Amino acid sequence: MTLVSLCFEVHQPLRLKKNFFWDGFPLKQVVPNLGEFYFDDHENKRIFERISDKCYLPANEVILESIKKHEGSDRPFQVAYSFSGIFLEQCCAFRPEVLDSFVRLVETGQVEVMEQTYYHSLASLYEDKSEFLEQVKMHKELIWDIFGLHPTTFENTELIYNDEIARMVESMGYKAVFTEGVVENPNYVYRPPKTEISLLLRNYKLTDDIGFRFSSHSWEEYPLTADKYAGWLAATPGQCINIFCDYETFGEHQWTDTGIFEFLCHLPGEVLRHENLRFATPSEIARDIAPERELSVPNYVSWADLERDTSCWLGNALQQACFIYQKRLEAPVKESGDQELLRIWRTFGLSDHLYYIFTHGGGPGEVHSYFSPYGISYDASVTYFSVLCDLHYRLKKKIHLADSPFRFATGKDQFTGEVAWSLAGLQNILKAVSIDSLQYHNSRGDLARWAASSLADTGLAERMSKSKSIKGERLRKSLLSAVDFALSEDK
Repeated sequence: MTLVSLCFEVHQPLRLKKNFFWDGFPLKQVVPNLGEFYFDDHENKRIFERISDKCYLPANEVILESIKKHEGSDRPFQVAYSFSGIFLEQCCAFRPEVLDSFVRLVETGQVEVMEQTYYHSLASLYEDKSEFLEQVKMHKELIWDIFGLHPTTFENTELIYNDEIARMVESMGYKAVFTEGVVENPNYVYRPPKTEISLLLRNYKLTDDIGFRFSSHSWEEYPLTADKYAGWLAATPGQCINIFCDYETFGEHQWTDTGIFEFLCHLPGEVLRHENLRFATPSEIARDIAPERELSVPNYVSWADLERDTSCWLGNALQQACFIYQKRLEAPVKESGDQELLRIWRTFGLSDHLYYIFTHGGGPGEVHSYFSPYGISYDASVTYFSVLCDLHYRLKKKIHLADSPFRFATGKDQFTGEVAWSLAGLQNILKAVSIDSLQYHNSRGDLARWAASSLADTGLAERMSKSKSIKGERLRKSLLSAVDFALSEDK
């Protein structure tokens, strides 16, 4: 018996205002609502409502009817969804009935909900993985609040994966993790090195037959019918077949007049006509099929473009510059303690913003252009960099942001891990950092020098210099007093 999992990625980005830079908005404008200032709410709502009518609502109806049709069977129809937190937010804000329809699907008991990052971000690519872990935790809490479920299968943004991600995912309690089938025969279950988690691979060829080739008249297999496709599944060797595509394939990428909904409607019945096939959720596949062998994936892979790596987001200098800039603002935003700025910074981390800055041509370029709200990728990069600059400016005003961070140590190259990016951050660290570290830096004049050069605060530097002969806890109190005074001056 071959187990067939039908999985769907469900995500919609929040688009930035395209005229943010060109209309002279950036920097120094006082605005009552930064979210409305940065994001094109009107366009986001318009697109979400359009796709809800073309895809989400009709596709959910087809899926629900198929589940009911095979209810009580020893081979029921089952599917799995991976919702981004941003998508679920837009459901609540723009079309609550869409969320209600997904809830009804989950309530059938034949739908698995998978985990991912809340912001559909590239946080797993950060050197420091704490933000990635936090976004997964946020997503977990949201799925529990909406569906009352604790997912056991993890699907990272666009199936980004390597061995390190597998180990992190297992440490968070997940039993299975998905990635792209380019790394090995996708029709078996594998085990990442030094883990007990199951590695599931997407069958990209069979998936792309639906997602990309379905309506192509030049394709030698056109037209693709449900019975033909089911025959391909039945003839595929292996233990499992994981079909994993964007949910927007149905009605949005492949329009209704292509016959895509008729295909989806008839597919369950045609698959179940074959005695060697049955539907299963990813967690069931991980539970019921023993790993074929250990499979190591040391380098990042994804389902994106022909390269199946991270180059669709980080393949050119513009993308890399924006990625580094956005990442560099993480610590300052968190030091600010401002939850609105933190939410906005995380929304700036949506992988889509970098996806739009793709500059290569050919087929992949056409796909990127199809999804992009910008005319050209350079407009996308200017807009994205502009909003990052604007956020950076607001952080400087709010927390007296340094030009470069101060890294605490107890000796040469003996770093403690504490890093201050601002006066507010320095204040928090001074309360907890070891006395050995404070005395090491104080004896060298490091803190005073940083205050003068990176914070551009000569008054703070002078007050810190007066503490050079002080030792022990008195030193901590003296430095804190100097910082408190500087913060009061900022206010």
